[in-house]
Amino acid sequence: MRSTGSRHRRTAQAATVDEPAAARAELPPVDPQRLALAGLSEAEVTLRTAAGLTNLMPMDTSRSLARILQANLLTLFNAVVGGSFLLLVVLGYWQDALFGFFVIANVLIGVTQEYKAKRTLDRLALLNSPRTRVLRDGVEVEAARGDVVLDDTLVLRPGDQLPADAVILRGQGLEIDESLLTGEADPVMVEAGREVLSGSFVVGGHGAARVVRVGADSYANSITAEARRFTLVNSELRTVINGVVRTISWALIPVSAVVVNGQMQAAGGWDEALGSGAWREALLGSVASIVSMVPQGLVFMTSVAFAVSAVKLARREVLVQELAAVEGLARVDILCFDKTGTLSEGGLVLDRVVPLGAEPPAGWDRALGWFASDPNANVTARALGTRFAAEPGTTPAQTIGFSSLRKWSAASFTDGDLAGSWVLGAPDILTADPDAESAGLSAELASAGLRTLLLAHSPRPLTLEEATAEVLPAGVRHVAIIAFREKIRPDAAQTLEYFREQGVGLRIFSGDNPRTVAAVARSVGLTGNAFDARDLPADPALLAGVLEAHDAFGRVTPRHKKDMVLALQSAGHVVAMTGDGVNDVLALKTADIGIAMGSGAASARAVSNLVLLDGAFSRLPRVLTEGRQVIANIELLSKVFLTKTVYAIVLALVFGLLLWPFPFLPRQMAVVDGLTIGIPALFLALKPNKRRYLPGFLRRAAAACVPFGLSVSLVVIVVVVYSRVQGGYSAEETQSASVIALTLVGLWVLNVLIRPLGGFRILLLVAMHLGLVLVFLPPLGDFLALSVPPAPLLTVAVLAAAVGAPLVEAVHQVNRHRRARRHRARPTAAKEQIRR
Repeated sequence: MRSTGSRHRRTAQAATVDEPAAARAELPPVDPQRLALAGLSEAEVTLRTAAGLTNLMPMDTSRSLARILQANLLTLFNAVVGGSFLLLVVLGYWQDALFGFFVIANVLIGVTQEYKAKRTLDRLALLNSPRTRVLRDGVEVEAARGDVVLDDTLVLRPGDQLPADAVILRGQGLEIDESLLTGEADPVMVEAGREVLSGSFVVGGHGAARVVRVGADSYANSITAEARRFTLVNSELRTVINGVVRTISWALIPVSAVVVNGQMQAAGGWDEALGSGAWREALLGSVASIVSMVPQGLVFMTSVAFAVSAVKLARREVLVQELAAVEGLARVDILCFDKTGTLSEGGLVLDRVVPLGAEPPAGWDRALGWFASDPNANVTARALGTRFAAEPGTTPAQTIGFSSLRKWSAASFTDGDLAGSWVLGAPDILTADPDAESAGLSAELASAGLRTLLLAHSPRPLTLEEATAEVLPAGVRHVAIIAFREKIRPDAAQTLEYFREQGVGLRIFSGDNPRTVAAVARSVGLTGNAFDARDLPADPALLAGVLEAHDAFGRVTPRHKKDMVLALQSAGHVVAMTGDGVNDVLALKTADIGIAMGSGAASARAVSNLVLLDGAFSRLPRVLTEGRQVIANIELLSKVFLTKTVYAIVLALVFGLLLWPFPFLPRQMAVVDGLTIGIPALFLALKPNKRRYLPGFLRRAAAACVPFGLSVSLVVIVVVVYSRVQGGYSAEETQSASVIALTLVGLWVLNVLIRPLGGFRILLLVAMHLGLVLVFLPPLGDFLALSVPPAPLLTVAVLAAAVGAPLVEAVHQVNRHRRARRHRARPTAAKEQIRR
């Protein structure tokens, strides 16, 4: 483990190692014996603080405010739409600049949500940063983790977490839990001279340790250096939408040239327009045409849907650190999770006690009570306290503390029922005869994934010499086998069953023995087909095959976890990873969606996309539901928004090439957008929708919006052509007729996309049709430059929309039957995906 830490330190700290090394070289030497007894002096602490050799770490677990602003402001979309907004404001057409508020609202939502998540995470890191006891000038004092300096003497007691890497100076029965680093739940006994790493916990005994690495040099921080780089969730919605916006934005360059030239020519030509001032009206029409091609509302509504879901999840103790993570979980088809701290609560539960022989010796239950109440008891022995209690005043004459090397502890009593020596330890160590009853029973229980201890008794008390030499008492009799099981979260089995029903594959990773992992897997409903990660192949393709065949893995290292996630991704899976320790950080960062427990390591929370603040595994189904609602509703709305983009491009090119005035003002296009897209989107984006995610979002959207957009374009072109051929109609009358035709056929597009129609959706459609009437009434009609067109032109507008609606309906039915044929042709694949 130390070699692993050194490798990470060389990789992550190469750029900064010279400065700390130089600062250390200038420090005067310290006497290790003095450190063990009195610690550093205040002068030595001040010297190290001035040299920067403190345990302070910058809170750079997420993007800074400046980077958040940059990412949300400096986009091509904002440049196009924001530039058009400013141009109209400068020219005095503020009435036509309403679309600019979409830009402002979108930026505000993105910045606010990400900055709020950043502050919440920083507060979590601060609240979960315990204080540390250090020895200075011979006095034990409490210090903040950041105030610990190089060479400080840490005072270690049960429950303490090491704030920095250290070397043990002295200890008595000192046991360290390194599960957050290694994933192995078994504590280890440490002796003087042994290095212990930051993030480890003291679970038994007491002692002191000298700090040898601080801050960015410590193992827990160096292993997460790679993971601290900010990356975005792989969001299909965002990728597709950003790709569409980027493509449209670049396409605007040649299209804008056609549009501007067409509008200037329609105003009498360049010379005439520039000389008469008609260029202002031509430019207004150009902006209306250009802005209508950008689906700014789609970006806005996507942000709204993500933000609302994030707020709803926050109320359920789920911190969404990036908006698109909500959508990302809806696409996940493999969920990997660390056993310790995720499925289990990190402790042991007494499962059963099986007496051996015809009649156990008197006092055996009180002996177990003493082992449970021993101040230096490890976590396994303390679990006995739920059933066995020691009598007050019970004091052994001699004791031998537990050692991970011996794997047993002992206590000797001189009087009463407890007289003699009692030994508690590993059955395979205390049992010499492989055919003994205790050997067979312990092997049977171990095969079921239970951890076993053997209680033995000798009628002869230990002598002082035997206790000092740590000699196993002679003539011991086997009394009872004690079995323990891991404490599984009560919500784990039900939560995993939900994911299986949703077609999500499940994989357990753990640093523990594969047999133990298999038992835990079976207890939560998995097959428990465990694999020893030490035998994993290095080839990613072969590794992916092993991961398909097994659902539980033991002896998994942090690097294993990352490689396993990468192998699953290379096989085409969308992978979510849950974990709580430093050993999970690389996998959490590599996974498509990283999910951390709020009670886990700060570095794990820092690199995750979602944080379960209360550590409740049962929160995940709600996150999945929210994600499916977002992706299903945004897919629906994207078809409406992109339909508008298609017909806007077609109309811009047609009228630009024909050198005709664009038949809408920007404010009129804003009204049409509001009635056919914007207002419905505010409601539809937040409606419950549990439809399972299906790949191919862009293909489905294109299959609908391209023919829809062409149909809508045809309706508007018919109205304008009639107006020009008949002649005598003013620009306002033509624009008004075009608004009526476009709104009516646009609402039919909305109609077919939101089916099946229910009470709310019918009411929404009726309200939008009434809204079309209201925009023609004063004073709104005056502001929008809309008036009821003459009867012949009004009739043509309504008839054109009546013809366009069946075209839209026909396209919808063709697409629906095509999807049904594809579904019938691939039932086996769909069922196999659900089984996985």
